[in-house]
Amino acid sequence: MYRYIAFDVETPNRYNNRMSAIGISVIEDGEIKEEFFSYVNPECHFDYFNTQLTGIDEKTVESAPAFPELWEQIEPLMSSGILVAHNASFDLCVLKKCLQHYGIQWKAMAKYCCTVQIGKRVVPGIPHKLNTLCDYYGIELDHHKADSDSHACAEILLRYLEAGAQEKSFIRTYRFE
Repeated sequence: MYRYIAFDVETPNRYNNRMSAIGISVIEDGEIKEEFFSYVNPECHFDYFNTQLTGIDEKTVESAPAFPELWEQIEPLMSSGILVAHNASFDLCVLKKCLQHYGIQWKAMAKYCCTVQIGKRVVPGIPHKLNTLCDYYGIELDHHKADSDSHACAEILLRYLEAGAQEKSFIRTYRFE
């Protein structure tokens, strides 16, 4: 079994080019071994919609690290396995835009898998929203909270693997350059 880095980001506004929070759950040897959460100061404005959705506003992140400082801390973790997200194209794109905005060089490409895409093959015929899958599998979820969402994503991936999902068939490559 591979080492997976399930992550989820929350964003401050409709541009989805900065993050206001990140949650990370590490899967190793078939179980969640490590978890990480941090608010992120996006150094930009918050849209009312995003604040209502996530509960995060300027005051919440005023003493949080900006992305470059946080990246120094989480980069070893993010580089240590296959990235996983629920609707991975969104979270990967936000990560890419943050790296680009701050001029941070990372790897050109990263291996990833998307629990939405896996779910469409493993449990067809049901909606693949995070909250729907959590209800289906009996996973606790405080939706739109990065730590809860990343943990739920990791739990869902573990359920898929237990159901016989073939890991190699779901792994893709995302370009960061």
